[in-house]
Amino acid sequence: MNAACRLCAAPLTRTFVDLGMSPPCESYLRPDQLDEPESFYALHVRICERCLLVQLPALVAAEEIFTADYAYFSSYSDSWVAHAGRFVDDMAARLGLGAASFVVEAASNDGYLLQHAVARGIRVLGVEPCGGVADAARARGVPTESVFLGERTGTDIAERHGPADLVVANNVLAHVPDLLDFVRGLRALVADGGTVSLEFPHLLRLIEGRQYDTIYHEHYSYFTLRTAAAALATADLGVVDVEELSTHGGSLRVLARPGEHRPSEMVEKVLADERTAGLHTVEGHAGFAREVFAVKAGLLEFLLTAAREGRSVAGYGAPGKGNTLLNTAGCGRTCCRSPWTATRTSTGCTCPARTSRSTRPSGSPRCGPTTS
Repeated sequence: MNAACRLCAAPLTRTFVDLGMSPPCESYLRPDQLDEPESFYALHVRICERCLLVQLPALVAAEEIFTADYAYFSSYSDSWVAHAGRFVDDMAARLGLGAASFVVEAASNDGYLLQHAVARGIRVLGVEPCGGVADAARARGVPTESVFLGERTGTDIAERHGPADLVVANNVLAHVPDLLDFVRGLRALVADGGTVSLEFPHLLRLIEGRQYDTIYHEHYSYFTLRTAAAALATADLGVVDVEELSTHGGSLRVLARPGEHRPSEMVEKVLADERTAGLHTVEGHAGFAREVFAVKAGLLEFLLTAAREGRSVAGYGAPGKGNTLLNTAGCGRTCCRSPWTATRTSTGCTCPARTSRSTRPSGSPRCGPTTS
């Protein structure tokens, strides 16, 4: 495949890690679909030798993933709702947000975050292309427009609603195949004196923790602070501060503003950490594939031993990243609070997802892997 870097357009010829073939992670199957053929796509991640962006070519279009039936509802995670509430509290205090302010969130899902701003009397707008979760947000009292954010839609929203004091794009930057159009959309939305907030898994922590299950088709890009800053700079957004978070195995919260600004000491610290780890060179990214093989081998050994001993293993939550793990290990069942997911079966390994109440009978071990 002749792919080009989505940040600098250089040819992508160097492999970061190749995880083989896998179906889209959030495409859960109904019972009547179990005998139908499935589509599998390569999870072959490359690194750009020019700008160092680690990325997965867009083999599956965003419009095919983020549909009306998209299965991820953020509000089913209590800890994630609480994390969002703390974020809103922090930003309200830091930026002085109040009744006269306007906050827009890109990929606002079911209103899990903006509901906290609504409770403070702040005017908000969600931008969420997936119809089902957008409907859930509206039912929660969060006004939402069902469009993909890009320069055109961002400009249109700003013209109709006014520029935003805060644009939130938490855990969405990795999910956009047209990276440059998306960051232009952020710039179109934010006021000249406003702030853009982004959260995304930090590639440094992904490598350190050998978190290969974070790699799936919804995640088109895997960012360091350096590559995220380079992407934002193409839309005249400068990084002013960064915070290291524990979420998603280790994430960054990046704050950016239009124009040039002096970055905080924390920005310099994170860039220095990346540099020390070798992530500001192509060669520093080498070796991850070997680490992934070791983790996979250890997991398979554990599961096969458990199966031989008559034990069983359950995964709780049925997250999208679980499908990368399940399809490499052949597990058999997961548990999830979401009633949408709990009636369906994961793709590829066809693991039935059940509610947490129905999966574990009284006194039984946690439920089971397959060995086929």
